[in-house]
Amino acid sequence: MNTRTPTARRSAPRAAAITAEAGRPDRRQAILLAAEKLFAQHGYHAVTIRQIAEEAGVPLALVGYYFGPKHELFHAIFEHWSHTIQERLTRLAEVNNDPDDACTLPRIIEAFTTPVLALRASAEGEYYALLVARELYHATEEADRVLRGYFDPLAAAYIDALHVALPHATRGQVAWGYQFALGALLHHLNDSRIERLSRGENKRADPAVAPMLVNFIVGGLRAALPKPKTPRTQHKTPTRRQKT
Repeated sequence: MNTRTPTARRSAPRAAAITAEAGRPDRRQAILLAAEKLFAQHGYHAVTIRQIAEEAGVPLALVGYYFGPKHELFHAIFEHWSHTIQERLTRLAEVNNDPDDACTLPRIIEAFTTPVLALRASAEGEYYALLVARELYHATEEADRVLRGYFDPLAAAYIDALHVALPHATRGQVAWGYQFALGALLHHLNDSRIERLSRGENKRADPAVAPMLVNFIVGGLRAALPKPKTPRTQHKTPTRRQKT
């Protein structure tokens, strides 16, 4: 006599439990937050779906039910925070981009950095800011997909704006300047060594240092992409007429 329970019967209670869990809207958010935290702390490839489920306090199968494979969960985090990219674009659009106004360049950089620094200082956005600073530097398929889908359009808009503000530079030079500015911002978000180097005087990701960061980036752009010097006009000395 075969005493094994048919697969359909064995899986029925499990499927019912998953369906019941999925009916709780807080479960999806819990999974998203758990993944965000673990990816930020340990890196995408070091974290398993099981660890995410344990951190979220949900059944393992529920992670796949909501998000599918791990790379789709990774992508969903950036989709969830896409409004922060729109905020930076909105701030940029509000800048009166006048290359003759000395305040234009600082305003562009403030629009670029301020929302990110505020996010890093907030309880709800801390891990996302760390995730961006940590993971998007790695040349992985997952990071490249996120960069192309969310951050390349943002970068293009800021490079366009910087090119208007620095019309004497080529777009290629401005693109380098943007990358250098991004490097300074991401390092500030992720760095903890400053506490040791300052002998405890500074704290990591301190939002109070935002004006200094803006001045550093602006100063670097102006030094790296200086306006060409206007050649001095040579005044010819009038020739005296000879007496005849």
